[in-house]
Amino acid sequence: MAQNPSSENKRAGSRLTGVGAALPKRAVSNDELAAQIDTSDEWIRTRTGIRQRYLVSGDETAVSLAHKAAQNALDYAGKTADDVDAVIVATSTPDQVFPSVAVRVQAALGMERGFGFDVSAACSGFVYALSVADSMIRAGQVGRVLVIGVEVFSRLLDWEDRSTCVLFGDGAGAVLLESGAGEGEGILSTHLHADGHLGDLLYVDGAVGCASGKVALKMQGREVFRHAVVNLAAAVDEALETNGLKGTDIQWMVPHQANLRIIEGMAKKLHLPAERVVVTVDRHANTSAASIPLALDEAVRDGRIKQGDLVLMEALGGGLTWGSALIRM
Repeated sequence: MAQNPSSENKRAGSRLTGVGAALPKRAVSNDELAAQIDTSDEWIRTRTGIRQRYLVSGDETAVSLAHKAAQNALDYAGKTADDVDAVIVATSTPDQVFPSVAVRVQAALGMERGFGFDVSAACSGFVYALSVADSMIRAGQVGRVLVIGVEVFSRLLDWEDRSTCVLFGDGAGAVLLESGAGEGEGILSTHLHADGHLGDLLYVDGAVGCASGKVALKMQGREVFRHAVVNLAAAVDEALETNGLKGTDIQWMVPHQANLRIIEGMAKKLHLPAERVVVTVDRHANTSAASIPLALDEAVRDGRIKQGDLVLMEALGGGLTWGSALIRM
């Protein structure tokens, strides 16, 4: 499904004015994991590109990470919580069933108005949340929205299953969207898809009242990889065709950080050199809905991504869900 607004709505589109990120204090190397389970640094790196990940400890939570990332995004944009109309959080790992992470962040920021809610689309969650926020801005319902991706995946892992526990990390990333983008500026389009028939390829059993009584992530890695390659390519083509662009027009790709081989495959399809692809999977591992905004924050703050650059985002996650977004920074 493509969110392809009319030319009239494009004049009132959303622009990205702030970025923020937050990582737990504790970094865990592959060697540290290898001391606990049957794996090795070489086994992990050659299959995924991951060298380390950050895991929560002490009093760190999804809300505390999301709050810090959101505040950093506001500071970057020169705005305060009083300027924000809504908080939309993409997460599969909330601290509580309810209230949502979004309203907890709303309270932590000191917001006295507006609203908040969570979006659950696994690793595609940030693209989904971005699309929702952009649509609400175009509809005139809100003027400024904090969009946050946050995950504490360490809660969901079987730490004896080396095929999954080495892949994930914890973290949060945020952006501030504001109305006022002109023609050809800001979020150009977003494209969302899902196929529930493939839900058993990647899932977490452990919802309230579930049959197993256990919380654990399950993944058929090879099948997920296969669908990722095909579906992400289609979502990227859709974004380019919608906007009358070619792969060579893209200046930066900020992909979901799941596996280095998938990232490299998408870059090759777009004829993008490695230096035009933002990669953080080596240091962050797979932070699910947080991975794109974490990578975006890094590339904006270190000066790689500049105002006016055309940025492609894409992600695939459990559901299966997938999607893409094109943004003129």
